[in-house]
Amino acid sequence: MKKIMFRRFPALGYAANEAMNTLCTNLTFSGAEYRKILITSSHSSEGKSFLSMNIARTLATIGYSVALVDCDLRRSELMRKYFKVEEAQYKGTSHFLAGLASLEDVVYETEVPGMHFVPRGRAVTNSLPLVSSDRLEELLNALTEDHDFVIVDAPPVGLIVDAARIATVCDGTVLVVSYNSVRRRELVEAKAQIEQSGCPILGTVINQADFKDYVNRKYYNRNYEGYYRTTEEVTPKKKSEPKE
Repeated sequence: MKKIMFRRFPALGYAANEAMNTLCTNLTFSGAEYRKILITSSHSSEGKSFLSMNIARTLATIGYSVALVDCDLRRSELMRKYFKVEEAQYKGTSHFLAGLASLEDVVYETEVPGMHFVPRGRAVTNSLPLVSSDRLEELLNALTEDHDFVIVDAPPVGLIVDAARIATVCDGTVLVVSYNSVRRRELVEAKAQIEQSGCPILGTVINQADFKDYVNRKYYNRNYEGYYRTTEEVTPKKKSEPKE
């Protein structure tokens, strides 16, 4: 199998790594039927591609086989930021969906053991016909035969209809929300689009949150640029203790 190299993929800080471990553990506990996981957001710059990369890496690190699929056929952040990719040298999702490549042509090994990557391939301006074809479901189903999880990095659901269409062939969705930057109406509309596709929303991840905003920051004795926390994780409030 051919190999594709990371451009940059730094390790997470302690708090972010612990939150990512918790998120991935929750995904594994969601149920055996949730294997094709869509990652999307309301709009761009919310960190969904960064999250997709780290979910795939974390799942692989704890022993699962994972395929990360780039389905952002118009503007791929994975290709631009994280992988050393010359577009003309690699066939990927767009080639497979157009019938120009086989499965073996588009799946690449990465430096992370157990983690494979399907790059975008050639960028397209009209991506909806490709993601609406039966070949997308064929691609994802074929990957699930050889992997425990398939992580699908999709475009923002609030910008183009692609993500909602891709969701129809996925088992569950994780919605990424940038901390204090998304309006409630935008989030409600994104949620509605995904739910109309019939793909259940497994949870929401709050991204780009400043660690110093949290009262438990003293536990780590340092500040971090940000970390992830699923909105489904609710920590019971402790009863106040009498002062000494």
